Amino acid sequence: MNTQHPEPILSCDSAIAALSCEDNQIRYYAAWWLGKHRVQSGCEALCNALADANYRIPSGGYPLRRQAARALGQLQNPQAVSALIAALECDTDLRLREAAIQALAAIGDEKAATPLLQLLQSTQEQPYEALIEALATLQVWSARLLVEPFLHHPSERVQCAAARYMYLLTQQPQYIERIVKNLNHENMYLRWAAIFDLGSVGHQQAVEAILTAKVPNSLKLLNLKRILEAVLDNQHSQKETSQLIFKAIDDLLFQL
Repeated sequence: MNTQHPEPILSCDSAIAALSCEDNQIRYYAAWWLGKHRVQSGCEALCNALADANYRIPSGGYPLRRQAARALGQLQNPQAVSALIAALECDTDLRLREAAIQALAAIGDEKAATPLLQLLQSTQEQPYEALIEALATLQVWSARLLVEPFLHHPSERVQCAAARYMYLLTQQPQYIERIVKNLNHENMYLRWAAIFDLGSVGHQQAVEAILTAKVPNSLKLLNLKRILEAVLDNQHSQKETSQLIFKAIDDLLFQL
């Protein structure tokens, strides 16, 4: 590890170099910086940081490893897939595992499907929300029988993730209704989680639900944009759905 005082992080090279200094806070910031600026040349250094054992907090977590995983998700570089899959083996830090799962989903490499399925089949506790969302993003539809029981999980966020998976698989609107009901939940964070789940499905019912949700207009715009991108990518999408989204975005922009 570099024992010299690190240069200020003002460039890609200085951020990469800072990952090997002794100051854990600077290393953490360097990982964040590389992810924020999507520095592809930092991929190898971030993958190395995924195996770091020096920065560990009393509760047992690895902050640098978590941030490295998040940064790799922002880079979306397929070269990081093997290192992220290896990071899944850390069973003492579920937040690290969650960050690695989310990064693998963002990259979208099908090689992640098998290790993610193995986690879902495990008898140990898992970050189920992220795990089920990743399986949906990767279109691992063979997990249906494993996912369906989570529609009755004690966590409403996990229920929503399972409903999202089931809707994307079956296109049955009853699963959207499972998510929509959380838009009026008294817990603000559950409302936010529900609107992001709706943002991942390009259905007219999801658009209408987002417009009436008790969430900030900025979140509505963000998720309407996600739906619009999915609709425009799908040549078979209904024209009225895209027209509805365009009108909704215009109306929300006038309110800002």
